[in-house]
Amino acid sequence: MNHLIRTPFSTGTAARRWNDDFDSLFQNFLQPLRFAEEEAGQGIAPRLDVVERDNEFVVKAEMPGMKKDDIEVSLENGVLTITAETKSETEEKEGDRVIRSERRYGKYLRSLRLGKEIDEKKVQASYKDGILELVLPKAEEVKPKKIAVNVG
Repeated sequence: MNHLIRTPFSTGTAARRWNDDFDSLFQNFLQPLRFAEEEAGQGIAPRLDVVERDNEFVVKAEMPGMKKDDIEVSLENGVLTITAETKSETEEKEGDRVIRSERRYGKYLRSLRLGKEIDEKKVQASYKDGILELVLPKAEEVKPKKIAVNVG
């Protein structure tokens, strides 16, 4: 009686290359995304949450280790820009040896277009526990208008 034996993928070059590409797809899938500002070398892009409500946008940005006075927010031509800068706190003493250094230092920069006009006079900003929160009210002309429909 003959037995059929299933052999795994060939270890040939083409099969190995396909397996490597497929494996790298999943390895890179969970890696954090880099933003255009970081890729262009313009600074560290803080992570954002943006929520749209009927009358406003709420933007929350992670700004760890920042002082409120070091954060700048601007709104120009419909583009919201957040900038800040942190400086390294490392003070090297004789005999010290850095084992691990993962904290990020440098210029933080993030810009985004909200796609709607903002009432710049009513913008509110607060900063607490490393989170910058911006409340950006929509201008009157862009708020959704409800129209009552009469029957009969």
